[in-house]
Amino acid sequence: MLLLLSLLASDSLAQDRKVDPTWLHRRAPAESLSSGVCHYTPIFGDGDSDNRILRTVTRFGELTLDAQGNCQSALYEREEEIYFVMEGTGVLHYADQKHPVRTSDFTYLAPGVKHSIANNSEKKLRILVMGFKIPQRSSVGAPPAHPTIINLDNVKEETVDGHPTSVLYKLLVGPRGAKRDAIDDAYAVTSFFWMDFAPGGTNFPHHHEYAEEIYIVLDGQGEMAAGSGTDGIEGRYPAQAGDAYYFRPNCTVGFYNQNKAGAKAHILAVRSPIPQPEGED
Repeated sequence: MLLLLSLLASDSLAQDRKVDPTWLHRRAPAESLSSGVCHYTPIFGDGDSDNRILRTVTRFGELTLDAQGNCQSALYEREEEIYFVMEGTGVLHYADQKHPVRTSDFTYLAPGVKHSIANNSEKKLRILVMGFKIPQRSSVGAPPAHPTIINLDNVKEETVDGHPTSVLYKLLVGPRGAKRDAIDDAYAVTSFFWMDFAPGGTNFPHHHEYAEEIYIVLDGQGEMAAGSGTDGIEGRYPAQAGDAYYFRPNCTVGFYNQNKAGAKAHILAVRSPIPQPEGED
């Protein structure tokens, strides 16, 4: 009898166990982690209900500062961040320095440097904040003496090998030692990039075996490819400005723009590797 009850209990627990999703879809959540005039709205990672499935990504969300508002300083010893200014103007505090930022500026924030953001205007300031754990096997050096701040408009568009010419890329942040991206300083991030889809354009559904990726639709609409069925055909979901998708390693990822005259779509995306099994690179 005890054995039977034990088996029944185990079966019940197995049936109630929640299955981890292979991808997540979010729009701006209602909740925010606020402090006075500085408001952080989580999209993925810290503050989100499914944050435990993320491996390298620690946070992906929007920081909103009220007029003349300031945020508390942060310093991470083994975490790097990327800031992208969605709207407004402000001042980046980097160590003891002050640097102006404006709409469409982006910057890489290395581990080990104290930083914060302030709004020096009467209009709101919105920053897309991305944080990533640095692998334990990576040796972290001294942070750059000054941050590199670049505006999206100053980065050239280009095609990327293996993807159709119907989408053009701006390669914004990449790994240390590389020479491909506007900023090549990252320990964890392999690519932070901007995609410009022509009418009917696609980057073709694909997957990354050892990396997680996030897409956020800036404007336009189309269909997001996320996961696939047993028939090998990708799942397609309507996507519009403000939609954000997180893709676990090996999950199908891609986007199809509307096939209409003049229909443009732009997506910001970021990809970071997950720790690989011992003995693999």
